[in-house]
Amino acid sequence: MSRLIETYQKDLMPALTREFNYKSPMEVPSLQKIILNMGLGEAIQNIKVLDAAMEELALIAGQRPVVTRARKSIASFKLREGMPIGCMVTLRKLRMYEFFDKLVNIALPRVRDFRGLSDKSFDGRGNYTLGIKEHIIFPEIDYDKIDKIKGLNISIVTTAKTDEEGKTLLKMMGMPFRN
Repeated sequence: MSRLIETYQKDLMPALTREFNYKSPMEVPSLQKIILNMGLGEAIQNIKVLDAAMEELALIAGQRPVVTRARKSIASFKLREGMPIGCMVTLRKLRMYEFFDKLVNIALPRVRDFRGLSDKSFDGRGNYTLGIKEHIIFPEIDYDKIDKIKGLNISIVTTAKTDEEGKTLLKMMGMPFRN
């Protein structure tokens, strides 16, 4: 079992129950899933960019990504409905906790000029989304083998009902928010 799951069950659940006065342990917010998304606009001209991105996202997540396709045709972008334009992975359970641990303790401290994450990226229902400009902050990516630095969106979905509950949960789990 991941050390983050043990910490959550032993320390965070009682602390959250005390802070928000929950009556049932099922009310205590927890992580539900983490979604990694890589949108690649240049995949329209060069499909090999998508193959490289899928390989790199599989290394980061430890799980094979799914190709995302365009929903609508947009003539000004030379985009047709159904064309592959990105890839995504949904992590749940043990892989999700291991990725969260790696993100907080290894990857985010490697970001250049990192002063903490903004607490304004909550969606109103306790879910948090952050964008990473360089995917090379993850230790699995070999810097010599990549052809182009790509961006990455990470959505952390929680069972929290409000942003305050979600922020408290993530802060207790080690997410480095800006003061």
